[in-house]
Amino acid sequence: MWIPIQINENSAEPLYHQIETQLKSLIISGTITEGTLLPSIREFAGDLKCSVITVRRVYQDLEAEGLLRTRQGTGTFVSHVGEGAMEGYKKEAIRKALESAVDVGLSVQCSEAELMELFREIVKHKYGSQE
Repeated sequence: MWIPIQINENSAEPLYHQIETQLKSLIISGTITEGTLLPSIREFAGDLKCSVITVRRVYQDLEAEGLLRTRQGTGTFVSHVGEGAMEGYKKEAIRKALESAVDVGLSVQCSEAELMELFREIVKHKYGSQE
């Protein structure tokens, strides 16, 4: 199975975190559904051109969060995630991204009003709102 994950080798973000964040988003969004068999650690590492240790860490972290389950001799599958948990994961992912954006705004001395206006513009553009 091909998993659409893009790695930015020039990013300061660790490789395992880039992979984990994107895989988690694919599961939370329902793009990769419950019961889907993921590639073996070795196969996925080969596809991503990264270390087996990196992919093992991603799988272990997501298994610890309850998003994946591994069956010895069978493979790693996407777990059942209840609707309430799914909403929690979505909100947490959005919260982290927004906190990061606010931190960048603060670091470049952007005012709260400027940041809110920029946020509104981006939301309008992305959602295609016409007000």
